[in-house]
Amino acid sequence: MEKRKLENSELERKSVSEFKEAKKTPLTVVLDNVRSLNNIGSIFRTCDAFLIKKVYLCGITASPPHKDIQKTALGATETVAWEYAKDTLEVVHKLKMEGIKVFSIEQAENAIMLDDFRPETGENCAVIFGNEVKGVQQEVVNASDAVIEIPQLGSKHSLNIAVSAGMVIWDLFIKLTPKAKGKPNFSH
Repeated sequence: MEKRKLENSELERKSVSEFKEAKKTPLTVVLDNVRSLNNIGSIFRTCDAFLIKKVYLCGITASPPHKDIQKTALGATETVAWEYAKDTLEVVHKLKMEGIKVFSIEQAENAIMLDDFRPETGENCAVIFGNEVKGVQQEVVNASDAVIEIPQLGSKHSLNIAVSAGMVIWDLFIKLTPKAKGKPNFSH
């Protein structure tokens, strides 16, 4: 069996306008006081890869354009819809008013393990990722519909936020998108 790497021209990537027109995954990402510009850029790139609906940049989270965000985003800030909001809690209340289920990604009492979390296919969800040191603010955790935790078995008690976001976004992308012939169905 041939294992030739594909050329970029063979990857059928969307243009910026095609991305903006494409059906989006019913998932919103909220960044609560994320300090690393490289993490922000990496999360934008992950959101682009899985057609995420929108990213909210809250509190001290920097917003584009910024060269250090662009270094890892590689243009994803031009495709993924985003908005800055000073107060994460206000964003949570807004999303809930829109009928979106809001989940903090955190280690907390009564958290649902990511592998056990079962949203309805097509359900509109939002996930909140917190500061690299302090995590998601307690008041934001309290306002969330539930907490999702990534199971970890090693000696460290956390993962890098960009890694956490990649794992959670991929997992929810698979769980939220209907399948057609083994692939997510994102036809217009």
